[in-house]
Amino acid sequence: MRRIVKTEVLLSRQEIEAKVRELAEEVSRDYQGKNLLLICVLKGAVVFLCDLLRLLEVGAEIDFMAVSSYGNSSKSSGVVRILKDLDQSIDNKDVLIVEDIIDTGLTLSYLRENLLSRNPASLRIITLLDKPERRIAQIKPDYCGFSIPDKFVVGYGLDYQEKYRNLPDLCVLLEFA
Repeated sequence: MRRIVKTEVLLSRQEIEAKVRELAEEVSRDYQGKNLLLICVLKGAVVFLCDLLRLLEVGAEIDFMAVSSYGNSSKSSGVVRILKDLDQSIDNKDVLIVEDIIDTGLTLSYLRENLLSRNPASLRIITLLDKPERRIAQIKPDYCGFSIPDKFVVGYGLDYQEKYRNLPDLCVLLEFA
């Protein structure tokens, strides 16, 4: 892997850890006694899902979907493709979509409508990061970790061309290598 040419820490691992703990407490309160299914949007949200799941105080199943609107670019193309679908039915389950970042909202809006057509008991969205100033689609998360400025970020599961997911902090990628 090539070295990152230039980055700037936007959120430290300690800030992220504290926020994930806070979100887990809120989700645990809201889903007490429910049939919770966490749907992780691959690949970026997997680190967030793992940390969140370990902190939940309610039982939860997990499943995964892979969707893409970026390809190898740093900007969304607006065309959403399902690359991997769920392995189970969500019929009559309380579903929480676990997302890493909401940018334009186009991908998540498409995913939300797709999942609503599958008859879940409820459907909510949790995201670690939100870029509201980039929003095109009218979508708002039910749980949100941080609102961030319109900068391209990597680390804590987020990537640029499949690189930099392993960074423990969330960093602004200032130069693309």
